[in-house]
Amino acid sequence: MPKDLAIIREVYEHEYSAEEFEVELDRALETQAGTIVVEPARLGEDTARWITCGNCLHKTAVLSGASCLICAGVWPEKGWLFLPLGFTSAVCAGVYAVSWQFDPCCKYQVEYDLMKVPKLPLHSLTTTTPVVLVRKDDLRRKVLQNVLALTAASVCFYKIYRWYL
Repeated sequence: MPKDLAIIREVYEHEYSAEEFEVELDRALETQAGTIVVEPARLGEDTARWITCGNCLHKTAVLSGASCLICAGVWPEKGWLFLPLGFTSAVCAGVYAVSWQFDPCCKYQVEYDLMKVPKLPLHSLTTTTPVVLVRKDDLRRKVLQNVLALTAASVCFYKIYRWYL
């Protein structure tokens, strides 16, 4: 087994096995393993759901921020159009920053195509539906998200300031 591969095996030895699976996953996340295979179905589904929720917040922040800036540039007098987009972008980026940014799980993405993962020992797994997490560099996407959200919020605040001056 390569050192950048961690496998959370589904072996129930006692009543606290579920907690041990979580500890093993935390340990694998902290060691920054390149690929993590999660065999326990519930833990894998919960982890995939958590990552998907973070991805949704990120994409919402980016898309609403970009849409806000485009709408504010094209229709600067239609605040009802771009103000909610800027607010949504700022809130989603804020929630992501507070809840996901420092979670080691946010450095991983769920890989649904197991053939894309090289050297994955599928023959040694005890389940046919493992959740595979692949470590990705997310610095650029975080910078993009934060720049768009801050710019959109700044444009909105500036427009509101100018309207009430």
